Amino acid sequence: MVTVTALRIAEASDGYVLQPTTESGTRVLHINKSGEIKVSDLEKIPLTSKFTTIAGVIGVIHLHSNRYLLTADGASEAGTICGNKKVYQVATFSVRPLSIAAFNSADDLEKKYLMMLKSHLDAATLYFSYDYDLTRRFGEQVSLDQGKTEFASEFMWNNFVSEPLLDAAKGDRYVAQFILPLIYGYAKFVRTTICGTPITFGLITRRSRHRAGTRYFRRGIDNDGYVANFNETEQFLVLNTEKGEHVNTYFQIRGSVPVFWSEMNNLKYKPPLYLGPSDYIPARKHFDRSISRYGSNYLVNLVNSSGHEEPVKQAYESAVTALADPKLRYVYFDFHHECRMMRWDRVKLLLTKLVELGLSREDFSSFSVTSDNITNVKVQEHVVRTNCMDCLDRTNVVQSMLARWFLQEQLQESHVISGTQDWSALDPAFNLVFQNVWADNADAVSNSYSGTGALKTDYTRTGKRTTLGALNDLMNSISRYIINNFMDGPRQDGYDLFLGNSLPYDLGPEALEDQRPKFVQWTPYGLFIAIWVFISTFLSPKGSLTEFKNYSFLTTLFLVAAFSFRYMLVNGVQFVNWPKLCPPEFLVKSEILKNGKLAGIKYVRSSAYSKHLDDEKRV
Repeated sequence: MVTVTALRIAEASDGYVLQPTTESGTRVLHINKSGEIKVSDLEKIPLTSKFTTIAGVIGVIHLHSNRYLLTADGASEAGTICGNKKVYQVATFSVRPLSIAAFNSADDLEKKYLMMLKSHLDAATLYFSYDYDLTRRFGEQVSLDQGKTEFASEFMWNNFVSEPLLDAAKGDRYVAQFILPLIYGYAKFVRTTICGTPITFGLITRRSRHRAGTRYFRRGIDNDGYVANFNETEQFLVLNTEKGEHVNTYFQIRGSVPVFWSEMNNLKYKPPLYLGPSDYIPARKHFDRSISRYGSNYLVNLVNSSGHEEPVKQAYESAVTALADPKLRYVYFDFHHECRMMRWDRVKLLLTKLVELGLSREDFSSFSVTSDNITNVKVQEHVVRTNCMDCLDRTNVVQSMLARWFLQEQLQESHVISGTQDWSALDPAFNLVFQNVWADNADAVSNSYSGTGALKTDYTRTGKRTTLGALNDLMNSISRYIINNFMDGPRQDGYDLFLGNSLPYDLGPEALEDQRPKFVQWTPYGLFIAIWVFISTFLSPKGSLTEFKNYSFLTTLFLVAAFSFRYMLVNGVQFVNWPKLCPPEFLVKSEILKNGKLAGIKYVRSSAYSKHLDDEKRV
């Protein structure tokens, strides 16, 4: 892997020039206003500013009418792995126009795309390392002297915007040192002790860039076998030895139920659930990729066995039965039923089921690390794939429980503890570190998908359910409702823009236009204005409330508000803030014609998605 360093950057009369801080010659990387990347001589390029230091280059992106250089300007340290390899989180960034003239004359459409891009980068938790490949699990790290730049593209969040640099690096190896792979997720390494033994405890979660997006707009699977909210989480226990370091890792994955399904927002707290085509070929692709990468898959399904979630459970089980693969070991655990009355300690019952299916606590990875080599001692040959409906809250509880279980064996095998006494009882201080790292990870994954922190993190942080935690979950649930219905459209567009799922320079100005009828667009404003004026008049009337003019005015406002509210409830789908660049598969735009002319569009469900038969009977 090529070692990347911090950079110096300066504006040129035509774009920007970049140079590693470790170099002092005249060789620089020049990116001009057309996005062309080439190695040049600094003395031949007129500069218009002095050099400043940045953390690295995120990539280059072409919006509607201009190209931009994305840079990570500042970073905060998230810990150290393998002795001296530091991991950083992007703290500040810049979106630098390659053509100042085009930027100064940018129209409203370009400004909207810029705002979308900046919002995405503002919200993203991005991590990088100059000399450690965060896109790959520890066991996949390659020696530094091999000089490779083949990062794991699925987890390299800036893969699309880095394509110009990756292409240029094929022709000139000098360019490779400017490629800075970022992961979207979480990373934290803590140097601490357990039972008096110095250790480094860490966690890395990397989010797949495929089928990425927000909670209700990216569900289930796509035709290529990629699922929504797919994350790979790797736990580290590092101990010092006479020859170097001994690294124990345990990795898990989470991802949406790998069938075609959706919940279609309609302003109701619990949107209706629909199943898509019963096509198991994408599921086959998904699991073939997972088995090839991780080995045997233990599939832990936590959705409810009855009610709203039951169709998803049945569809998942039908897919696993149809695939009939001995390396897929399905485990169902009715989380809400088994752990009712806040008895979340009962989640340990799931371990019994997993062990009965063959899960061994000794199946984790160990490595001997020296200054110039990584040697496999043993390699994990399985993965536990956990899901609930969103792959967030219930999933977080189960993943942290499994991580705790495997850590027990790692500590015993490393002779840090002896016997079978629980490590958390032996060292409550380290247990607090463990719980907070896993809870912070849960919040990071949840924020990226749902827009709020995770639910149930009081249990992850403290080991018990609390009343305060339940109240916090209530507030997060209310926030999720508002975000998922009214704010996630632009958030999803930001994902699709940054990841290259939509190319603004190929789109017309209508791409971001609100094409709904004017009446639909103005109804929410009518509702809020009527309510506001009603309250204001009621609290501060001119004269008596019983006067005819006040009474009739309040009655009119009440009727306007009531009509608007009912209209929005009945036609809730039309008032959701849907993504405009890449709408969900279950959503179709239907044209509204008036006198043979287009009067707008309305949103309807795709005929490929329908209610489950059993669910239909309950509605």
